Amino acid sequence: MPAEIKGLNEECGLFGIWGASDAAQLTYDGLHSLQHRGQEGAGIVSNDQGQFYRHRGLGLLSEVFRDSETIHQLYGSSAIGHVRYATAGNHGVENIQPMLFTHDEVGEFALAHNGNLTNADTIRGILRDAGVSFQATSDSELLGELVATSHETGFINQLKASLNQIHGGFAYLLMTPHMMVAALDPNGFRPLVVGEMPDGATVICSETCALDQVGASFVRDVEPGELIIVTDDGMTIDHFTTDTHLALCSMEYIYFARPDSIIRGISVHEARKRMGALVARENPVKADVVLGVPNSSLSAAIGYAQESGIPYDMGMIKNQYVARTFIEPTQAKRDRGVSMKLSVVKSVVAGKDIVLVDDSIVRGTTSKYIVRLLKKAGAKSVHVRIASPALKFPCYYGIDIQTTKELIAANNTIPEICTQIEADSLAFLSVPGLIKAIGDLNDAENHGLCTAYFDGNYPTPLYDYQAGFDAEVARLGLYEGANIGD
Repeated sequence: MPAEIKGLNEECGLFGIWGASDAAQLTYDGLHSLQHRGQEGAGIVSNDQGQFYRHRGLGLLSEVFRDSETIHQLYGSSAIGHVRYATAGNHGVENIQPMLFTHDEVGEFALAHNGNLTNADTIRGILRDAGVSFQATSDSELLGELVATSHETGFINQLKASLNQIHGGFAYLLMTPHMMVAALDPNGFRPLVVGEMPDGATVICSETCALDQVGASFVRDVEPGELIIVTDDGMTIDHFTTDTHLALCSMEYIYFARPDSIIRGISVHEARKRMGALVARENPVKADVVLGVPNSSLSAAIGYAQESGIPYDMGMIKNQYVARTFIEPTQAKRDRGVSMKLSVVKSVVAGKDIVLVDDSIVRGTTSKYIVRLLKKAGAKSVHVRIASPALKFPCYYGIDIQTTKELIAANNTIPEICTQIEADSLAFLSVPGLIKAIGDLNDAENHGLCTAYFDGNYPTPLYDYQAGFDAEVARLGLYEGANIGD
């Protein structure tokens, strides 16, 4: 999305490898292909026969590892790495992962996390009462502290017990001196895949594009509730729970994942094309040309053009050397970022009726800016088509929308939004259209997808967020009929 979803800051990227001579370099390469999942910080921990080496810092991966010697000093044949977005108040280097913990049995272990825990406050209180001193302010270290203070016997049993204490969205990579472990929450909100290198090394990462980057072949998806345990003897599949219910975040297909990734057998690019085609079918309009907001909306714009018969053209150009603006802390800086990174091809736009395809509207400020930009370049009209449903509800599983106050669709009707962004018309893809475009991941009632941000149908209890959700219900009164999972 353009700049405004840039309040959706919680998603991160994970990459781990076991049994490779150049583990740190491969981890760097894999994280580079996952940079779209996190631009606020990066880190790598390597494992050299039980000796851990770590380097982490704020900024892009290339900035954190600017000195090429840094990678060469991360010795060992195994490593895990992380790229991160920050949530409010969590911008310090102490929150950059992977995090390190001491353990009575294994000595030291590293942990990297993607997601958001819905009972983090409760768990933090329990740990604090047990005398734990926290090294950071994010919820990512909580699992590590639970494992380190567990009364169970054996690291894996301690990990299983700890995973059953936490709730929400989580994909974890952990590394001890003798194993790498992946764990996925019982709903599988975040993607996690396993691959194999030509030399037999095992890779576990957030998206298949990272497997492609390092030359690994896809083996399988990590399933909800699973533990994938990798040692020098090979890979073992275990479970910390069998009470699972797939609810993969639909935003992965809409925006977060790279278009060349495949999530649970479904091409992200093809799913986005189908989203564009279905929003064209549901909301046709007469126009001269279809434009996509670069870069994440281009697949959907192609699909819209193919379905509608209206020619697609490259009417907007993105400056690839300007950082994505959702890490900017103020709207003024976000607006400046958009003006620096987007420009219009006037010959494509001037005198034309435009269909502008985007993948979402969050605050509406960026959409308004782009509409104005097109009209300033001579567009006769701009018809905005959003290749996803309207964002109306908070997310508690790993996207940083925990209030509706900044969600324009939660506070305005579609005609009101259209007026505010100064478009000539506005339409969104329906929730059934979104599900149809992605495809049924399973035969469950929710088709294996979480669409709570659009329809309020939460697949789990909200735990520590329940009071805040109830306040949102009372404030807006638009959640009548919304369901929260048992």
